[in-house]
Amino acid sequence: MKSNIKITMVAGMAAVLGLAASCTDLDVDVNSQYTSYPNSEIAISAKMADLYYAFAGPLGRRYNEAQSLSSDEYVGESFDNNYVDNFNYSNMSLHTFTPDDPATGYYDEVSSGISKANQIILELGGDKADSATIAPAKAMRAFFNFILMDSYGDVPILDHVPEADEVIERQPRADVAKFIEKDLKEAIPYLSAKNDMTTYGKPNKWMAKALLAKLYINWAVYTASDVTKYDAATATNEKLDDCVKVCDDIIQSGLFDLTSTQRTNPTNVYRAKFYPDNNYKVKDFIYAMPYDAVLLQGMTYARFRTWKKANKGDTYYGWSSGNSFAGVFAMTPEMADRFSLEGDDRNDVVIGGYIKKYDPKTYEKTDENWTYNGEPQFVNKTITLKAQNNELNVGENPTGYNQGWKSIKFYPSQDDYVNHKRNQSNDVPIFRYADILLEKADAITRGAKATNGDTPQSLFNQIRAYVHAPQLDHNPSLQEILDERGREFLDENWRRNDMIRFGTFESEFGYHIKSFSYANFDKTRRIFPIPTSTLKVNSNWKQNVGY
Repeated sequence: MKSNIKITMVAGMAAVLGLAASCTDLDVDVNSQYTSYPNSEIAISAKMADLYYAFAGPLGRRYNEAQSLSSDEYVGESFDNNYVDNFNYSNMSLHTFTPDDPATGYYDEVSSGISKANQIILELGGDKADSATIAPAKAMRAFFNFILMDSYGDVPILDHVPEADEVIERQPRADVAKFIEKDLKEAIPYLSAKNDMTTYGKPNKWMAKALLAKLYINWAVYTASDVTKYDAATATNEKLDDCVKVCDDIIQSGLFDLTSTQRTNPTNVYRAKFYPDNNYKVKDFIYAMPYDAVLLQGMTYARFRTWKKANKGDTYYGWSSGNSFAGVFAMTPEMADRFSLEGDDRNDVVIGGYIKKYDPKTYEKTDENWTYNGEPQFVNKTITLKAQNNELNVGENPTGYNQGWKSIKFYPSQDDYVNHKRNQSNDVPIFRYADILLEKADAITRGAKATNGDTPQSLFNQIRAYVHAPQLDHNPSLQEILDERGREFLDENWRRNDMIRFGTFESEFGYHIKSFSYANFDKTRRIFPIPTSTLKVNSNWKQNVGY
């Protein structure tokens, strides 16, 4: 669990969640409306709480699987029939997605967030509601629509609670992007400008602006006539200057920085931001999911990124675990190669070569080798399969477990992992200040007007400076920006999004290579298939092209 200061905050959140549950009558008609809705801050917070944390489940596992494994971050391994799981993980890595893959099956969970937002807006007065009161719900509706649109392409534009017999149609992706923009612009003037414990994990003005910046930097992707028609080399983005303006608003607020963390003088500022005790004091976090292994569960990144049999004896984390690790996320050689800049603090979030033991109190690496069955273990950068098939099988033995570098970015605590069903209390950032700096650099490099004396080089070097990596002596190329984003945002669910924008999603990485007959390079894979379960409910919908 979190430190005392975080426990207090999350416990308050749990009380709100409990209040929300206690005030819910499941037999009430979906279109019912309070004649006089309680408008106290506590009552409204109770109503909003379930909405704010509706994305916790997908973000903690399946959404993360889809984003990480479909990109050049990881290969989804199996171990002699263990974790084949009907090819769920390998399908992501090979771009052979199916409508029944659990990893891409988060449509309904995210869509439910939109339904909750619309129900709350209705109950708070609908068209007659106070703008400030419903602004957080509008911002969350925009966020959930963004996740769906980015993942699945055409999705419904739903700005109301539908009637029982109402037929819901999917709308063109470009129209959804414009609807998201509209929701955000309407909400932003009325959202809180605070950035502190009271707004942490909630939609404030800066969360909405960060989402708007993300929408704008990808505008050419989302407004292309067809997902296959976007061409990174020739596309024009009419929103680049708008992206810069929104980034400037966040930068000039003075509320965010790259180095403030929950810890005093940490050895490695970058690593500290992702420790299990991270919280609102990380001023790089514009918007984060405030997981707690007891009160807000679902965060399970370490389970899939840890060496397969690390629970036999003491783990390399420095504690014993009776709970298993899956170990299916093996870093691609291409991603591993990026963690090689001299002096770069980010190199410490990956494990390559001999595995070292870590101090469970400081989370720092020691000089002592970690052993399995008395033997030091050496993790290879290259990944060697036992057979050339779509199982991506590396073998159920130490040789197999050592295929592909590992990530310890979201370092798990023993209490969380062992005593709370492999859940973690590490908060997961969704939008960071570092992202804003690199998005502005990206936009200027693509043709936006430079502002406030910033250049792509100066923005880029702010990132390099705080992680003690070598400074650039020139404006970065788009490829250099993409590579830097790979280092900075490993495990943060933006790599697929980045690769599509930069035109590298159909490139070769891991076993997504043209010499591997099971890999798919069709551009239709830029969006995922609509889950079978969703199509059964919406029988008027057609499956995405290519599936």
